[in-house]
Amino acid sequence: MKNSISFRLWGRHALFTDPITKIGGEKCSYHIPTYEALKGVLKSIYWKPTLIWYVDRVRVIKPLQTQTKGTKPLVWNGGNSLAIYTFLHDVEYEVEAHFEWNEHRPELVQDRIDGKHFAIAQRMLEKGGRQDIFLGTRDCQAYVEPCEFNSAASVGNYDQLPELGFGLMFHGFDYPDETGIDELHSRFWQPLMRKGIIEFPRPEACEVKRFVRKMRPKEFDLNTNLLPVELAEDKI
Repeated sequence: MKNSISFRLWGRHALFTDPITKIGGEKCSYHIPTYEALKGVLKSIYWKPTLIWYVDRVRVIKPLQTQTKGTKPLVWNGGNSLAIYTFLHDVEYEVEAHFEWNEHRPELVQDRIDGKHFAIAQRMLEKGGRQDIFLGTRDCQAYVEPCEFNSAASVGNYDQLPELGFGLMFHGFDYPDETGIDELHSRFWQPLMRKGIIEFPRPEACEVKRFVRKMRPKEFDLNTNLLPVELAEDKI
């Protein structure tokens, strides 16, 4: 089954928020993208509940730079507050990922058509994604295009660096529709970048996890939960 894609991902700013700083208003970005953020990019390119995207590798192309800006985020009771956000500036990555069937969605088994989802994902990638692409937050607009991962024609800023560690870092969330358990958990790991490339472990391989809250998966139906554009694509 063809299910793997690779693409170039770039933007002027990125904010891969550290959960520790997220609740205080003064947000500060991780130096590298999180698994969950890249999974969000993949879902913006193409996604259906029939499948689950897995991020395999990311290659850091441009140097790590930060930029601090004053912002006016919305507050719950109305109006705006003042806050300082630390963004990554002028970022570029190469991403390699694949999808697998979501075995916890037996009601969508008829939609597991070999080749269909791969073809649609490729078309959406060539068009720049089905939805807006952003890096960590909607304030950080980004762009995608197909590429060959780790091609000899492309030069990364960290291609000659043997190894760089980033300590304990947020990996992603375990959602009930992907685990079959009516609970939401957060995952953590300790990434290592070797010659500019970071290899992500599968979600189930992350040993550090924390329970967040009880959560039930959204119910989908093959014929009633699709957008008009999805119904048109299913006929292709």
